[in-house]
Amino acid sequence: MAEPQDKKPKREKLPEPRRLNRAVAVSEALGRALDPALKKRGFASRDLLQHWAVIAPEPYGRISRPEKLSWPRGERGAGGAVLHLCCHPGHALTLSHEGDRVAQAINRYFGYVLVDAVRLSAAPFLAEAPKKPGPRVAPPERAAAIAQQVSSIEDEALREALAGLGRAIAARRDG
Repeated sequence: MAEPQDKKPKREKLPEPRRLNRAVAVSEALGRALDPALKKRGFASRDLLQHWAVIAPEPYGRISRPEKLSWPRGERGAGGAVLHLCCHPGHALTLSHEGDRVAQAINRYFGYVLVDAVRLSAAPFLAEAPKKPGPRVAPPERAAAIAQQVSSIEDEALREALAGLGRAIAARRDG
């Protein structure tokens, strides 16, 4: 009786990445890396994701984001895909009623019927990172001291520039 031999599964060889022999922008390099992942989610290109804030009608550009496109299988002449959106929970009901408006805006942007229907996804909505806080302000007593120090300068533009520089430095140190 012959003993079974351990056969290793054959590894599928990945294609060798194409060399560009030139410097490329980070967006171009990342785009090539993201394209296969986006294709698994139904997106043929990055345009819908990249320009979502411009494409979607207000306020949906800020409170939602595309999750995936589901294309109909085996139907010839099908109108378009179903777009699944992640949405802020407080706006989910409104967005479910405004799905046709969102689909029309997408189709108008691309110039053909890309999206036939809009559905809400169960995936959690991750809001954008909080915006940076406003500029730091120097304490009033420091600002007054800086204004007195530069008051002897006759050129008004130079005096204002130096006072602004002093306030910025004071704000950085005290803030």
